[in-house]
Formats: sequence, structure tokens, C-alpha cells
Amino acid sequence: MKKQIATLVLALAAAAPALAAPETYVLDGTHSFPRFSYSHFGYSTQLSRFDKTSGKIVFDKAAKTGAVDIVIDTKSVNTGYATFNEHIQGEDFLDTAKYPTATFKSTKVVFDGDKPVAVEGNLTLKGVTRPVTLTVTSFQAMPHPMLKKDAIGANAHVVVKRSEFNAGKYAPYVGDEVRIDVAVEAIKE
Repeated sequence: MKKQIATLVLALAAAAPALAAPETYVLDGTHSFPRFSYSHFGYSTQLSRFDKTSGKIVFDKAAKTGAVDIVIDTKSVNTGYATFNEHIQGEDFLDTAKYPTATFKSTKVVFDGDKPVAVEGNLTLKGVTRPVTLTVTSFQAMPHPMLKKDAIGANAHVVVKRSEFNAGKYAPYVGDEVRIDVAVEAIKE
């Protein structure tokens, strides 16, 4: 009887699909940059970015689940002009003296087939947390050709209203809607 039970257990184990294993990836700060753009009095679309970003992404392809946790150093804002960097770091906009970071923490990753197409979560900026949904426009999971480690990368975007984050000075003349584009690359731990 014991031999039959052992044989049954082994047969069931062999027939069961492999369990999904979530994998953790660390953001590559040299290839991960949130950018933001907005209308400047209707004359032009201004483009800026943050130079320092960190975080982790958990990805489980088999289970079609994931998690994203990103921290942006708001003092690293880069408009291309030092005086304007200081202006955006002021109390009317990012208030980096009081709020030196912005964060995004996912609550759900939405898949279409094997690839994520949206990431729902909470964006915290200037002490205000609001739900947002990032639309994923590209995603890649493969061994990194130079580092010889598994890596993932994605591009995603969302549009927010800066006035909803207590940063609405000069709106509507300077556009209230801000498009945030996030390019990330992450290396498996």
C-alpha cells in the first residue's frame, strides 16, 4: 500500500505544472528615466526629466503577475537650464526641500497574453497620493547581452493634472495636464 501511495504521489508531482516563481529585478539607474512634458503657454511642449531613479520590479511571467515600486529623486529634475531646475524645485511646484522624492507603487499589473499592458497604482508627489494607470507601450524580458543576466525593460506613460498634486501655479496658461513617460530597465537580483 505504501508503495502504491508513493507511486501515486510521484505521478501527480510529475504531472503538475511547474509552480510560477516571481523574480525580482533592480532598476538600472543609468537606463531608467521618468520624463515629463507640458504645454508652455501654448507656444511649445516642454520636455524635462529626473536623473535619479531607483526601485524594484517583481515579474512572474507564468502566473502573469507583477509589482512595481519606483522612487524618483525630485531634486534631480533636469530641465536643461539650472535656473529653471531651481524654479521647479520651489514650493509652487515640486517643493523638493519638503518632498525630496516622488513614488509609484503598483496595486495591479494587467497582462495581455504574456506581456504587461498596464500598471495600476498610486503616485505620490508633493505629499499627495492619487491612483493612476500607466499604459505600457513596450515590454521586453530577455538575457542582457552585455551583463549576461536576465533583464526586463519597458516604456509606459500616464497623464496627470499637476493641480491635483498641489503644483498648479500658472495653470491653465502653463498646462495643467502633464504627461509622464517612464523608461525603465531592470536587472534580475
